[in-house]
Amino acid sequence: MTLVAVQERVEIDRRHALRTLVALHHTRMMDEKMGKLVRQNKGGTFHLSVLGHEMIGVLSALALEPGVDWGYPYYRDRAFAIGLGCSLVDLLAVFLAREAPHHSGGRMMPEHFSEKGLRIPCQSSCVGSQFLQAVGCAKSAQLRGEKEVVYVSGGDGSTSQGDFHEALNFSCIHQLPIVFVIQDNGWAISVPTEQQTAGGTIAKMARGYEGLAVFEIDGCDYEETKGALAQAVAKAREGMGPSLVVAHVPRIGAHSSSDDPKKYRCEEGIKEDKKLDPVERFEKYLVEKGILGEAELAELRRKHFQEIEDAAVAADAVPFPDRKTAAEKVFAPVGEIEEKAVEKGAEAIVMMDAINHAFIEEMERDPGVVVFGQDVAHGKGGVFGITRTLTDRFGVGRCFNTPLAESTIVGLAIGLSSDGFHKPVAEIQFADYSWTGMNQIFNELSSIYYRSNGEWNCPVVIRMPYGGYIQGGPYHSQSIEAFLCHCPGLKVVVPSHAADAKRLFKAAVRDPNPVIFLEHKALYRQRLYCARPETGPDELLPIGKAAVTRQGTDVTVVVWGMMAMMAYEVGELLAKEGMSVEVVDLRTLSPLDFETVLVSLKKTGKLLIAHEAARNCGFGGELAARAAEEGFRYLDAPVVRVAGKDCPVPYCKDLEDEVLPQKKDLEAALRQLIEY
Repeated sequence: MTLVAVQERVEIDRRHALRTLVALHHTRMMDEKMGKLVRQNKGGTFHLSVLGHEMIGVLSALALEPGVDWGYPYYRDRAFAIGLGCSLVDLLAVFLAREAPHHSGGRMMPEHFSEKGLRIPCQSSCVGSQFLQAVGCAKSAQLRGEKEVVYVSGGDGSTSQGDFHEALNFSCIHQLPIVFVIQDNGWAISVPTEQQTAGGTIAKMARGYEGLAVFEIDGCDYEETKGALAQAVAKAREGMGPSLVVAHVPRIGAHSSSDDPKKYRCEEGIKEDKKLDPVERFEKYLVEKGILGEAELAELRRKHFQEIEDAAVAADAVPFPDRKTAAEKVFAPVGEIEEKAVEKGAEAIVMMDAINHAFIEEMERDPGVVVFGQDVAHGKGGVFGITRTLTDRFGVGRCFNTPLAESTIVGLAIGLSSDGFHKPVAEIQFADYSWTGMNQIFNELSSIYYRSNGEWNCPVVIRMPYGGYIQGGPYHSQSIEAFLCHCPGLKVVVPSHAADAKRLFKAAVRDPNPVIFLEHKALYRQRLYCARPETGPDELLPIGKAAVTRQGTDVTVVVWGMMAMMAYEVGELLAKEGMSVEVVDLRTLSPLDFETVLVSLKKTGKLLIAHEAARNCGFGGELAARAAEEGFRYLDAPVVRVAGKDCPVPYCKDLEDEVLPQKKDLEAALRQLIEY
């Protein structure tokens, strides 16, 4: 190497060292300032200490290309956010619960980083949930053929979560460009390593994942940490697969401002950790290497301290969010969709074929649509064959199988959607098995648009076959719509026939919000009611619009899914005796078109609500309450519900028929209500 090259290398290293020092000082001094502000009750009441974690966070950020690579930092990784380029004023403003342009603008607690320009998707409080989302983001980069690297961090406690291991597994199977960084300070709040991790370090377990490079390092050592991260990032960028960096760091501060470590840590242990302070250690390193003199270092400390003080003043001037905006930005805005009449003369198809055709049309229209889940790929096409032919038509990159892990499926979808290009359509094989993915659905997917104050949205469709009447027993018969509708930010769609299924599915794929698409298993191949003339490629149905499927004047029946077919058939039967039943098929439960129900109720004066889910706390209870509040003056009789019994759905057909509502139950309730 020539002398010029050596001098250039020295200068590059010097610049890197000084950038590291600036970010270390800003992180440390901001930490100290936040502690003071909490005690002054200046708006922020919660402080998460980063003391001891500064070096690994800063060097992780400096190993990436801001705006090109992606970051999923956990809540103790402010050093990463500062190192990557997040505004000091913004970070302090959200700490004070102010309306900053990033990091949720006061909707989240501090340290939940989110900045689109820096490619930091909205983070949450749920320990470990970020790992699978980061994996989805890495899969997106791989599918797009871009040399982007995804960074994701967590504390050692987060490695006890199943999502962490699911993330390692999937990233190794697909050899994804991702770097996992575990900042191991030996404590998961008050739980020490020996009670948290078998073998003392997650690095031992992780070495069993084939294709995963594992680095176990001193996370306070500048050169060792920088070198390990450089190798991990280079491996990812060249498409060579994932790495895990386990960085051992001291925990100098408390877990949070509400925690007192003296209740569970000995004084000697706290003192020993303070001796490992990475900031003091790095300052000594700079002086010993001749990069800075003592006077220069002291001047930089004063300069960086003043920058934090100035940022705090500026942050304090940022206003609090307007109270009127508290319930805004639950859903991203959707363009107008015009409902078109179904084309006459088209061949009638069943619901399963309608959804399959909708898949094909949307995947041909939009190259960003990707399909995945358990058994969805290749010849099988899911247990009901809905996604058959898609892998052959569009390739394994756009229709692929996942491990049997629902949290993986949903987390993957969230991460894939973050790039603004992909429209993930994920299948949960049965709604009954969605519960292991509910943390990702309820705590993550549903609220990203709200939590990020509109900065991030998730155009994700999750398909779930649901419902009974096919002798599926307790674990293949659940109707979970009431649970889903209780979660703000989710759209819940339940078609009851082929034409609605195709048009609603296409609308769901084009929606910028998360949509849960519930498909009743017993209606997939049903022909008498559900088979309809096929709708065209450009026909969509607005999500959130009910339909009157049968006109009547004596009583209104509100239904969805299987009950829509039953109510229509019972209405036809009673019409032969002169009784007039109006059937309202909601089609979408969230957002709810209750106006159509009220219009019908004005006409009939009587309301029956039918659903197959258990009666107690079912969605029918919500509809009945709305009817009492908004339609009481139209009611000529009490609101009546027909629902499943309050027990699981049994396997034996005779028992299943007894638990789930039958047409005879609807008929009896309607006769009684009409005569009221």
